[in-house]
Amino acid sequence: MKKTASASSFGPGGLDLTSAFFKPILNSDPPIPSNRCTKISVVGVGNVGMAIAQTILTQDLADEIALVDAKPDKLRGEMLDLQHAAAFLPRTRFTASVDYDVTAGSDLCIVTAGARQNPGESRLNLLQRNVALFRQIIPPLAKLSPDSILLIVSNPVDVLTYVAWKLSGFPVNRVLGSGTNLDSSRFRFLIADHLDVNAQDVQAFIVGEHGDSSVALWSSISVGGIPVLNFLEKQQIAYEKQTLEDIHQTVVGSAYEVIKLKGYTSWAIGYSVANLARTILRDQRKIHPVTVLARGFYGVEGGDVFLSLPALLGRNGVVSVTSVNMTDEEAEKLQKSAKTISEMQSQLGL
Repeated sequence: MKKTASASSFGPGGLDLTSAFFKPILNSDPPIPSNRCTKISVVGVGNVGMAIAQTILTQDLADEIALVDAKPDKLRGEMLDLQHAAAFLPRTRFTASVDYDVTAGSDLCIVTAGARQNPGESRLNLLQRNVALFRQIIPPLAKLSPDSILLIVSNPVDVLTYVAWKLSGFPVNRVLGSGTNLDSSRFRFLIADHLDVNAQDVQAFIVGEHGDSSVALWSSISVGGIPVLNFLEKQQIAYEKQTLEDIHQTVVGSAYEVIKLKGYTSWAIGYSVANLARTILRDQRKIHPVTVLARGFYGVEGGDVFLSLPALLGRNGVVSVTSVNMTDEEAEKLQKSAKTISEMQSQLGL
């Protein structure tokens, strides 16, 4: 499949009519070439990939979006579908190809492609198939965009972020995963819904694995700047730990519920990843719980394990990891989560 781009020519043989259609102002200087073009590449145009691309487009985060997928017909169809909405959207150039050359010069490469689990297939076998897929994806991305940031969305995101880091050869700050950014949003929503406040006024993090061993940091939750658990204790308002655990388990099961109801998740992860893209590309220095190299933080030792921690993000990727107060119990759960991920990583032979 040949690379396809937004066309700007009409007439026989693709004649460029721009010069005939538009006349320059008398005695004006020619246009100055600009290198200030923000380019984002999205690998994988399934439900998740296209939700991310669509959200990035509507939020005007890129001057150019490149789409890559192994299915040429679906790829071209998705690109055309977005191009046809050009009159209602910010001006953005689209390219699409099965060839990774289309991603050259990207500022941010978002990877959503991944193998689906077959009936009866073990998690390890699925992971190994995804590693084989990443061997085809990550090296060309790194070669064609050596100064880019890699943002991994494919699951299991923690282990595959580690794989992307190893295969890319990039500095560790320029490889991160979407991690528990969405889990934390679900967490904030549930707390906000319970208290009848705006979720943006709730500060709350889920850390660790993006999965069953994730850890809810109840000790650091605040609403409108008020530490929730400290407030309850000072007001002598009783609460049960099981109630807190039930809320966490609702977060863990949220994706499964959506998949059961509609067959897949898309919109929430689209907004989550676009939110990360905005913070990175516009150097907003915001704190997000994302998958990073966790060695040396919160008692996580013994290997290059990747999991979600609250991290300060900017134009160069991960700026630093935030020092969030954790109870001993929370830190112990995080270390246990790290061990779970480390055991998976150790079976890959990278």
